[in-house]
Amino acid sequence: MITIAGGGLAGLASAVEIARRGAAVRLFEAGPEIGASSVARFAGGMLAPWCERESAEEAVISSGAMAADWWGGITPVTRRGTLVVTPERDRAELARFARRTSAFRRVNGSEIGVLEPALASRFSQGLMFDQEAHLNPRQALQDLEKAARGLGVDIVLGTNAPAKVDLDCTGIATDLPELRPVRGEMAILSCPEVLITRTIRLLHPRMPLYLVPRGDGVYMIGATMIESSSTRPPTVRSLSDMLNAAFTLHPAFAEAAVLETGAGLRPAFPDNLPRLVERNGSLHLNGLYRHGFLLAPAMATKVANTLIPETYDADHRQSKSA
Repeated sequence: MITIAGGGLAGLASAVEIARRGAAVRLFEAGPEIGASSVARFAGGMLAPWCERESAEEAVISSGAMAADWWGGITPVTRRGTLVVTPERDRAELARFARRTSAFRRVNGSEIGVLEPALASRFSQGLMFDQEAHLNPRQALQDLEKAARGLGVDIVLGTNAPAKVDLDCTGIATDLPELRPVRGEMAILSCPEVLITRTIRLLHPRMPLYLVPRGDGVYMIGATMIESSSTRPPTVRSLSDMLNAAFTLHPAFAEAAVLETGAGLRPAFPDNLPRLVERNGSLHLNGLYRHGFLLAPAMATKVANTLIPETYDADHRQSKSA
């Protein structure tokens, strides 16, 4: 029996990968339900390794390229790419973004209007990352729980894990050296007047914004990465910057209804890449930073490779047939 502490994104994805190899898994989640206390509920759900390369290491591309296919076996994935645009006055930002990324094609104003009619005549040029995708984080967590239970994972809710487990996935609550919190803030808007079908990144020197459609005129917007351990709600400044950026994307967002705002602390190591750490007899998966849904599949696979010997599947099948 392999035991896991933490029923968030990292813990559930690891449980699924381990259970797929035939091992018995018990997962402990202190909260009353999956996702209630997970920082992943505030995520954008972007599966965008090529865009993330703008500020991340090459490892993000190599580890994240398989994420859309992995998630496609768990939850609905929208594979319409990412469109990056910028106001005319900030064209230098688009050039900088292009220099630091790859796997895109340049699009002009007419092509942007074909891709997203709601943005017609609003931007003269952009970058289209056709291979990227996105998902709904909260639905994905629910579907991940369903997949884990379907594989026989014993999920124990409302219960603290034992002092020692095989795998610790408790995020920022874990006392690991060098781990730090990075605060992220978001808002969910309802704007039926605007139809956008793919992730949009609006570049700006001070406040780059990403907008992710959730369907039925609902959009998630986010932008902030703040070195802070504060768990208070989003600040007026952050919300003002995000909403102003959304208005820049399309003026109809000025009349959007704000359905929800939120802030979460994302665990990160100094290089902003996730790690597997052996400490006090337990393996720790932590530091997913802002790349949770993108890198969780690769890291969960790495966890399974570490905890399950190569001969386990064959030995397990033989013992069951004996």
